[in-house]
Amino acid sequence: MTTTTRPPRTTGPAPQQVRKKGIASRTPRAFYWMVLPAFALFFLLHTVPVLQGVFYSFTDSPGYGPWNFVGLSNYKALFTDSRVLHAYLFTFQFAIVATILVNIIALGVAMALNSRIKFKTTLRGVYFIPYVLSILVIGYVFQYLFTFSIPAIAQAVGNAKFSTSILSDEGLAWVAIVILAVWQSAAFNIVLYLAGLQTVPAELYEAGSLDGAGSWKKFTNITFPMIWGFFVINMVLSLKGFLQVFDHVVAMTNGGPGTATESVGLVIYKGGFQGGEFGYQLANAVVFMIVIIVFALVQFRVLQREDVTA
Repeated sequence: MTTTTRPPRTTGPAPQQVRKKGIASRTPRAFYWMVLPAFALFFLLHTVPVLQGVFYSFTDSPGYGPWNFVGLSNYKALFTDSRVLHAYLFTFQFAIVATILVNIIALGVAMALNSRIKFKTTLRGVYFIPYVLSILVIGYVFQYLFTFSIPAIAQAVGNAKFSTSILSDEGLAWVAIVILAVWQSAAFNIVLYLAGLQTVPAELYEAGSLDGAGSWKKFTNITFPMIWGFFVINMVLSLKGFLQVFDHVVAMTNGGPGTATESVGLVIYKGGFQGGEFGYQLANAVVFMIVIIVFALVQFRVLQREDVTA
């Protein structure tokens, strides 16, 4: 009787496992090669110019020709420049008011579109038209509206206060810019709020109705807590976008009357590209970039904390 001896059992991985492991080890490298062109373009076209701008902010460069290294002189001068300080004050005032208004209006419109109303699909297309139009184009339309149309209507009805354009009033010109900005940007916020409202289960509203909750109770106890994440995103994006206001001001007032409606972006543009203050305004741009980043991070952290505590 002959006996056959079995080969000793190996403890290593099976061939299939080796092949799978090999595939898994090659996949991340393939991803890196796919991302590399985009990373290279981003680095060359974005990161390098930013680093160059930070470097030239320590110089007295007019944007061309020779320049000298001046250290922190540009940054020190910013805090004593009344025009720059006024531009920051106007920008913050405009951004805070516009952010609050656009979110209130967008949430109200989104709730109306999400309810059972007629022509809901048509209205969803109509309200989004302003967002796809050029800000400069609609800005000049609004400029004509506030300069000629509204004063003519006010004179016809005997209203002396608005018989002249508010764009020439230092105290009211910023209101016209806020109206334009809110009207134009509300569509994007509405889309986000609509997406959030569609995630709220209908069963919660039915349970609230059975408990005798009214519309306001349903909104404060069901709707708003459920869409808090969308509210956080809208607030952060809105504030960041409005802090960078530029086209609206150029189209409506170009910073006037005087310097009453000059935003930080407009001051940087005028001084850096038209006033020979290239290095000085680059320092202003660096400070403004830091301010926007800090505001966005603080706002995001505070709103996230509110979400956790709620």
